[in-house]
Amino acid sequence: MADFGKFDGSYIAAGEEVGVRKLVDEFYTQMETLTEAEHIRAMHKGDLATIKDKLSLFLVGWLGGPRLYADKYGSISIPQAHQYLVINEVERDTWLLCMTEALKDQNYSDDFKEYLIQQLAIPAERIRHVAKSF
Repeated sequence: MADFGKFDGSYIAAGEEVGVRKLVDEFYTQMETLTEAEHIRAMHKGDLATIKDKLSLFLVGWLGGPRLYADKYGSISIPQAHQYLVINEVERDTWLLCMTEALKDQNYSDDFKEYLIQQLAIPAERIRHVAKSF
């Protein structure tokens, strides 16, 4: 694999901020259109503009780009930020499905798509461990 995960290699592979925002837009399109994602879309009430901005800015920094999220919104612990939600295996897997489908629409290398979904599965699992479960 290329230099994904080293310095800003993943950020560059994602197309920098413009590419990350495109991915996030498509991710939420998938969340709104996939029948199996209706229950996780319902977790995000109303307009998605702020949540899209937050996810985009978080991913920019997470991928090795500038720390734009902290500059705008302050520090965040992703698992703690989701602890009030009910997230079990189904919700985790559905979130990852939306991201997998969104990646199909991106002009990323297949290696980067595979790398990215593997990396995103790590915080998704951490969120599941911290979130409410029933």
